[in-house]
Amino acid sequence: MSDTQWTSAVARRFTRDREAPAGEPHTVEGRQGGIDGPGRGELPHGSAGTLVFADPASQALAKLLARVAPSDVSVVISGDAGTGKAAVARQIHAISARTGAFVCVNCTAVAAQVDEGDGGAPAVPASCERWFEAAQQGTLFLDEVAALPVGLQGQLLRALKDREAARAEVSNPQQADVRLVAATTVDLSEAISAGHFRLDLFYRLNVARVRLLPLRQRRGDVAALAAHFLSLHAARLNLPPPALGQQPLEALTRHSWPGNIRELENVIRFALLVAPETELRVEHLKLEDALGYASTAQTAPVAQAPSPADSGTTAPRQGLSQWLVPLFEAPGEHLLSDLENQIVAEAFRFTGRNQVQTAALLGISRNVLRTLLKKHGLFAVRSRSRRGGARRSR
Repeated sequence: MSDTQWTSAVARRFTRDREAPAGEPHTVEGRQGGIDGPGRGELPHGSAGTLVFADPASQALAKLLARVAPSDVSVVISGDAGTGKAAVARQIHAISARTGAFVCVNCTAVAAQVDEGDGGAPAVPASCERWFEAAQQGTLFLDEVAALPVGLQGQLLRALKDREAARAEVSNPQQADVRLVAATTVDLSEAISAGHFRLDLFYRLNVARVRLLPLRQRRGDVAALAAHFLSLHAARLNLPPPALGQQPLEALTRHSWPGNIRELENVIRFALLVAPETELRVEHLKLEDALGYASTAQTAPVAQAPSPADSGTTAPRQGLSQWLVPLFEAPGEHLLSDLENQIVAEAFRFTGRNQVQTAALLGISRNVLRTLLKKHGLFAVRSRSRRGGARRSR
């Protein structure tokens, strides 16, 4: 497959995962069952299935995937939320020679089902076996792998070792023919240093590494993505896609996109609802800086990224700095721990005591969050008198 075939494509379609209970794999058909390679698919379903190779950084990514995908090596995909890690995992499977299924395991959902009181080691070996059985001669995708509790990581590692031993047997080497792809928004090296991710499992997974840049660092993809989402969602609304003029396109390109591709798709979806059928203007874009940018579109440089003041976060952080000065003057014995306690407690309260949402809000893994909650006495222990899955109110 030539680089031209890759980089000329704007968007590819991949079959979406079925909804499945936590711990159960989400299965997608294999190559023979409906996942096309580059240049042959239809338009994608949403940001999770959208790949664009217009920006030079994305073209370099396409070349890397073209080299890695045909092999059987394990791959770790890292990047911020909304950058398209699941889409890249599907792409790796789609252009490989594997004929089995693409099986997605949501590790965050699996972790949510773990009984905290049992040390993160529920009866999971059968679940791991189901994952591998479903992905025979295909790809097993571990989404947000850093969310797996350490106990589960050990069981997964043992399953991997057993599979490798089985492959070494001449009698039936295909019985263990599963390719592993993992995705993470967490820096696994930091998780290893903190004792929340096993080093031996990391080395099993981290044969090839793919890093996805945030959308603000590959602005050349914005126009192609916007055009794709306009066409896709206009068709779903049974509307003709409105024209995207120069000013709204410049506003989209200039925006910092903290939510990455997912945010861009939502902006386009909203704009289609409020724009007339003929033209999409800047005022139809639900962006922090879009309306302010409209009046200066003729003079503002498009390629310039917005300053920190444009993001709307500078003022609150300046206020925080003012509050910190008196604390520095009278720090007490445990200032850092006290501040950490306050931040974690307030974030936990803000999310309604939801661990997954709190971890995402603070930009840490759920394992790290659980350690902090225990450290500061905020962790809710499950009632031992209740069986059958009931939890104490948190």
